[in-house]
Amino acid sequence: MEKEDYCFETRLLHNRHKIDAVTGAVSVPIQHASTFHQFDIDRFGKYDYARSLNPTREALEDVIADLEGGTRGFAFSSGMAAISTAFLLLSSGDHVIISADVYGGTYRMVTEVLTRFGIEHTFVDMTDLNDVKKKIKPNTKAFYVETPSNPLLKVTDIRAIGALAMEHQALTFVDNTFLTPALQKPLALGADIVLHSATKFLSGHSDVIAGLAVVKDENLAKRLAFLQNSFGAVLGVQDAWLVLRGLKTLHVRLEHSQKSALRIASFLQAHPLVENVYYPGLENHPQYDLQQAQAFGAGAVLSFELADEAAVRSFVSGVNIPVFAVSLGAVESILSYPAKMSHAAIPQIEREKLGIKNSLLRLSVGLENPDDLINDFSQAFEVLSQNQLVVGRGELR
Repeated sequence: MEKEDYCFETRLLHNRHKIDAVTGAVSVPIQHASTFHQFDIDRFGKYDYARSLNPTREALEDVIADLEGGTRGFAFSSGMAAISTAFLLLSSGDHVIISADVYGGTYRMVTEVLTRFGIEHTFVDMTDLNDVKKKIKPNTKAFYVETPSNPLLKVTDIRAIGALAMEHQALTFVDNTFLTPALQKPLALGADIVLHSATKFLSGHSDVIAGLAVVKDENLAKRLAFLQNSFGAVLGVQDAWLVLRGLKTLHVRLEHSQKSALRIASFLQAHPLVENVYYPGLENHPQYDLQQAQAFGAGAVLSFELADEAAVRSFVSGVNIPVFAVSLGAVESILSYPAKMSHAAIPQIEREKLGIKNSLLRLSVGLENPDDLINDFSQAFEVLSQNQLVVGRGELR
């Protein structure tokens, strides 16, 4: 059996960087050298300066390209470095269509940086293809998709957007951070560039900041390679090694977290103090069928709404297990408050128009026993219920 015929979880471990060719080591060597001796004045070797190429970073880039089904991968110093470098494929006068409830860092990059360089943008609910079509302009050169979106977990039809982009000779960017190639393969669905905050599920241990990009087309790969080298926001070798190590357990981590996420989402959906639950693994999710059709699962991130901000404050102070923090995709469950964390860059009026309310919490489910998490949430809800009862009695007086 050839390595390309292995199942995904096997390929995480058994790829061409499984064993170091020189020493036989079963861990990719960390090559710290910033520069490399050249043995010929006219012909340089494969490596000359580490910003351009480094063996440790190259190993990670090879592995992610293989896992995503692309021709070439690129490792950056952060998810936003990967996204920003991909946006440099655009030029002044170009227009990009973007998922409306996009990550706050991407929103900030588009609205406060790209605009300074004459690149136009339109935020659109990507689940409404008719509206997407209406927003296309003659100068539309890219469609930027988060699916499932952050933080409302809306699901975009990647095939449909990719077909629209091709029709208009535009590129399709897909942020695959939430699902990873373990659950979704955007390039196979028509995307041109896949982007990751590898800080999240790919590395999975809250100990590295990293970004990745993968492309399928060779010419596009050359263009992005030129930008990576020119812009220079490359991933350091220690961090590249940490992501490579994290990748080895991606399948088992995501499998456990996804099963737990569905249980917790179902629990939250049935709880009287929860107003709404956003998780594409629930059958009543508006794009449940689409998620089933284009991915191998719904992932391990969900969001839920409580009655108001006061309820959020009570709940957050009452839970004990989740870390209350920025980020997601780690071995520990992380509870986040989008309005003041991931999406704080979006003005409140705009956030509320998008449905990102001050009563919304996002949960990235980790590797804890789901029963412990549900019990922890239950006691926090009990405290919240008692607080509301006390407030209600005060109002009656």
